[in-house]
Amino acid sequence: MATTALNDNKTTGRGGQRLSQSERAYQDLKQRILDNEMPAGFQALEQELAEFLGMSRTPVREALIRLADEGMVEIRPRHGMRVLPISVADMREIYEILTGLESTAAEIVASRGLSEQDLAALHEAVGDMDTALARDDLIGWADADERFHNLLVEYSGNERLRTWVNTCRDQAHRARMATLRLRPKPVASNEDHAAVVAAIEQRDGEAARRIHHQHRVRAGAMLVELLELHGITQL
Repeated sequence: MATTALNDNKTTGRGGQRLSQSERAYQDLKQRILDNEMPAGFQALEQELAEFLGMSRTPVREALIRLADEGMVEIRPRHGMRVLPISVADMREIYEILTGLESTAAEIVASRGLSEQDLAALHEAVGDMDTALARDDLIGWADADERFHNLLVEYSGNERLRTWVNTCRDQAHRARMATLRLRPKPVASNEDHAAVVAAIEQRDGEAARRIHHQHRVRAGAMLVELLELHGITQL
């Protein structure tokens, strides 16, 4: 199996919490798919993955079932797994879902209001996006942008909404990273985020929903246009 080496002693996740073997397998495989270390079409037997990760087949099987449920891989009897591609049509559908759900999250957050600490976290994410763009650091910008969206959905307090958004966002990740250096400098995106935060501060749910909805519609249309323009039919 042609992949990079794995640190078999990795048993903790974010925050230093200890992970089960199944969770470790899930997080490791998922990250390699998102980073295109295991690109679309990549195939491996369950036993190969188990040996690669330094664990038994049972936690690997459990991890693959979760990844299959999220639409990232397909499990093939006697053939292990295959990483599923994401097409331009898939991206249209994914962004339609993201647009609706994240806009709802923005409205919920603004209507309920946030603590000073939570508002500060949103402001910090926007500030980090501005700083990254000033340095032409697109990776840093993408990280701060992802943090902003994660916080917005988390603050909604709606666990089902959060689960669906995270699934769609994971599926969109490969396309976002593939087009990151093809898109215009995302100054307008930063302005949209700042406007959403201002609406949240003013407890204006309708404005927060509308601004975020327009932002996601534009972002989705740009991503699909870039994929088509550069002949990227699937990822």
